[in-house]
Amino acid sequence: MTRFVSSVVLSVALLLTGCSETARRASAPPAPTIGDAAPLYANATGIDRSGFDENVRPQDDFFAWVNGGWVAHTQIPPDRTWWGVVPELRAESEERQRLIIEEMGARNDRDTTSVATQIGAFFTSLTDQALVEGKGVEPIAATLARIDAIDSYAQLAAAFGAATLLGADAPLAVGVVQDPGSHDRYVPYIWQSGLALPDREYYLRDDVKFQRIRAAYPAYIARLLALGGYGGTPEQAAAVYAIEQRLAEAQWPAEENRDMKKLYNMVRVTELPQIAPDFAWPQYVDAAGLGARPELMAAQFDYVRGIGSIVTAFPLAAWKDYLRYHALNEAAPWLSSEFERAQFEFMQRDVLGLAELAPEWKRAVRAIDTLVGEAVGQVYVERYFPPAYKQAMLELVGNLMEAFRVGITELDWMSEETKRKAEAKRARLVTKIGYPDRWRDYSGLEIRADDPLGNLARANAFEYRYQLGKLDHPIDRDEWEMTPQTVNAYHQPFMNEIVFPAGFLQPPNFNMAADPAVNYGAIGYVIGHEIGHAFDDKGRAFDPYGKLNDWWKAEDAEHFDRTAARLVEQYNAFSPVAGMTINGKLTLGENIADLTGVTIAYRAYRASLGGKEAPVIAGLTGDQRFFIGFAQANRAQVREEMLRAMLVSDPHSPARFRVIGVLRNFTPFYEAFGVSEGDGMYLSPAERVAIW
Repeated sequence: MTRFVSSVVLSVALLLTGCSETARRASAPPAPTIGDAAPLYANATGIDRSGFDENVRPQDDFFAWVNGGWVAHTQIPPDRTWWGVVPELRAESEERQRLIIEEMGARNDRDTTSVATQIGAFFTSLTDQALVEGKGVEPIAATLARIDAIDSYAQLAAAFGAATLLGADAPLAVGVVQDPGSHDRYVPYIWQSGLALPDREYYLRDDVKFQRIRAAYPAYIARLLALGGYGGTPEQAAAVYAIEQRLAEAQWPAEENRDMKKLYNMVRVTELPQIAPDFAWPQYVDAAGLGARPELMAAQFDYVRGIGSIVTAFPLAAWKDYLRYHALNEAAPWLSSEFERAQFEFMQRDVLGLAELAPEWKRAVRAIDTLVGEAVGQVYVERYFPPAYKQAMLELVGNLMEAFRVGITELDWMSEETKRKAEAKRARLVTKIGYPDRWRDYSGLEIRADDPLGNLARANAFEYRYQLGKLDHPIDRDEWEMTPQTVNAYHQPFMNEIVFPAGFLQPPNFNMAADPAVNYGAIGYVIGHEIGHAFDDKGRAFDPYGKLNDWWKAEDAEHFDRTAARLVEQYNAFSPVAGMTINGKLTLGENIADLTGVTIAYRAYRASLGGKEAPVIAGLTGDQRFFIGFAQANRAQVREEMLRAMLVSDPHSPARFRVIGVLRNFTPFYEAFGVSEGDGMYLSPAERVAIW
């Protein structure tokens, strides 16, 4: 995962020959024998044999062979959009966080300002439905009153700016990021925003499923406005929808938002009225807390330039309904049950396919993790991340880094000059493991056990002010953008760093008792994946210091781009669901990182053997176990509604295609499993893509 913006804003056809099935089977060795089933967490090898589907040949569909049995016998929990290794670990992390938070709340600390007391009070407020039941919109009455009082477009612009302070939706969002062109200072940025549906494509794409959502959406808008006491007529709903439709038409598609060169548009704040007339910029920047800032980054420049014409195209009354609707929609999970039910039935059931609303405690844990998560994370790592885990990870990362160093020297397509610069960047790549060295201080945040919506608003404002405060200080290179309990990992191009939170470094992702081959295939691949992001199609544009600075010789860059284009074509041909294909451009960075991750991890694994062969275990060679570990690490199944959302907005390919898309291009996989022409996993040597 690559993170390009701060968290304040805020996600080939299989080539077969005409050979007969008999001939194909005769040309390859039989699939390795799989012995008796053993649970994933109890098995010392780290291989979940019960998840295999022996009716599938690994040479035809490696993902199905390794994970098909699990897919066939596993149901997605009703309150989840997908399930697999990562969401299962997230569920475990949420249970652990709940335990920590409840213990914090039970301390009865006399100091009501202590972190434990504050976190306990926050959780209590978010899980006590009696605090809001029967009160309608009373908990957000002040927010709605401010919207009601708007009587000019200048005040509307100010409302857009104030919305950012509260973490609310508006057509423009504000955040803080390291200056891509400087690497030694922070800058504010504005970003396209303001849509309630998951992505602009929901408003624009000619797809039957999306058309049905669009047809049903105005009724949901009307329902919320009616519940809020604002009429909710079809005309009001149509006007709100028309605003979002217009915003969606103007916004950049997800694949363009990956290009930092296009996003990096520094402008003087005083020039904004000339760049984008018909919008009250002074009122907006003042309300957003940017009035004293001389410049900012206007990320999607065309969108920013046209925001004034979009605003003035609709009457003020429609914009006020738009803001009311967004305020109600964002608050709905924390209001009385009729609001909660309305939002679940449309936004979560109809749009994302959920069968059941997540219980209050889960939603509360997620909110606390997002807003004040380091307060919980400090206890989390003390309990669930022993020092031995960090030491083992440091050693593994060192092995992967050395493998990548060797790999750079062996590239036959790259000039020596570019190799030297690539090595310089690799050598400066910082690794952070487990948790930060310095913890956040939340002592200035007011939390009240009887005020859930107020707590959320104050916590959002606290975080926003914290981000703005960075603008007056040097770059903090010790900061983390994820909490320790987060089940994820990321590469930050502006810092030239890769980060692995403790929540991610748990079995089966990282299993110290597992066979080394499986560990290299699983967590080794993830480490290599994050290293690969520093050198993918966008990460490669940043120098060793995190500055947007082209360090490539022209002929090397051209070769890279040509090779990457072939990978785009391969993934464009994958169709995970009827009527939709993977967007090869949107997923290119992740696909390159996946391919690089497997390449580096495999090289490191082979180096760890010291020239010897690994023992055969349960009929599986070391290389075979490595690739099984990789496929298990990507085990997942997704609801169709969520899959469609991912295909238009998620830079990751769906799990099955992360596995087969990489391995079809990786020759050692062919050698490990005897893949040959005519097999489903086969690509000719000329068609295989190798970059790093």
